[in-house]
Amino acid sequence: MTITRILLISGSTREGSTNTAALRSIAADAGSDFEAVRFDGLLGLPAFVPGEEPEPPAVEALHRQLAAADAVLFCTPEYAGMIPGSLKNLLEWTVGNADLSEKPVAYVNVAYEGRGEAAVATLRTVLGYVGAELVEAACGRITVLQSSIGPDGLVADQHVRGCLNAAARALAAHAAELAEPATSVSLDT
Repeated sequence: MTITRILLISGSTREGSTNTAALRSIAADAGSDFEAVRFDGLLGLPAFVPGEEPEPPAVEALHRQLAAADAVLFCTPEYAGMIPGSLKNLLEWTVGNADLSEKPVAYVNVAYEGRGEAAVATLRTVLGYVGAELVEAACGRITVLQSSIGPDGLVADQHVRGCLNAAARALAAHAAELAEPATSVSLDT
């Protein structure tokens, strides 16, 4: 049995962000249900230049990580009423290669209730544009308070951590289901 690989992408460039802590916690708790790998190259991506050849090494690394992933889980803050420019830049680099086309993706909004909706709306729009398969059962709000982040950079609240991992498991289960070979049924009598 192959373990589903989820690429975790934080839209925050701040190491101590609740978004990054949420994904770091998912990676720490992955266990045998799925493999979770954090993308840590957001700051190293150059500004998107359509048709740039050859692509910069940081972009090639992004393509390789996306190709190796069975699914992608995003967690992003809202800046100036939308997703951060650095995350939009990452997503723009995926258009030409169709890296996210038909790939199962989900998002977790860790902001306080009433915040982050514009980022979610923008992310959903861009993911639709790039042809990603949004797995609704794995999407949602799971508030992570800054005060619940331990000195190890992980979410200390076990209930919140369980909810984060439930979202990741739902995404992994969907991706695993897609990867299963279809069984054929004979209609011969």
